[in-house]
Amino acid sequence: MTVYESDLPGVGKKHEIELGDGSRLVVVTHNTGKREVFRRADDDADSEKLFELPDQLARQVGTILEGAYFQPVRSQSIETLLGGDTLIEWVEIPEGSDLDGKTLGEADLRQETGANVIVVQRGDMTITNPGGDTELRAGDTLLAVGPREACRTFQSIVTGE
Repeated sequence: MTVYESDLPGVGKKHEIELGDGSRLVVVTHNTGKREVFRRADDDADSEKLFELPDQLARQVGTILEGAYFQPVRSQSIETLLGGDTLIEWVEIPEGSDLDGKTLGEADLRQETGANVIVVQRGDMTITNPGGDTELRAGDTLLAVGPREACRTFQSIVTGE
């Protein structure tokens, strides 16, 4: 990511940030503190004004964007304890998985692991209480419930790790 800075005499400063797709985010900071945010599709195109913020609000938004209030933690899976030793586990079927194209019945995950698939999330579509004839696809996220060890085995089989 490259950031360009230039003075705007009598106005303030302009920062241009390359976004990686050929476009740039342009932030004009006025001497009054007001910020105007634009998007420019390429070097020859006119900038499209997205929004403007007064100084105080721009500073608050900036601290949120820099992670001062919340810093996300990336994880490969999400583990939720229901109580006792029972977990809910979300696991995505990776590209090239042996499960891609199989039905839940053919995959036989419940018998192999002891965890039960209760939801298949496919993009914006949610398949609740999927039957044995539900076809699994790479990119699907499976929601399973079961004992901790069963969920670990389930995750290992689904991800191939």
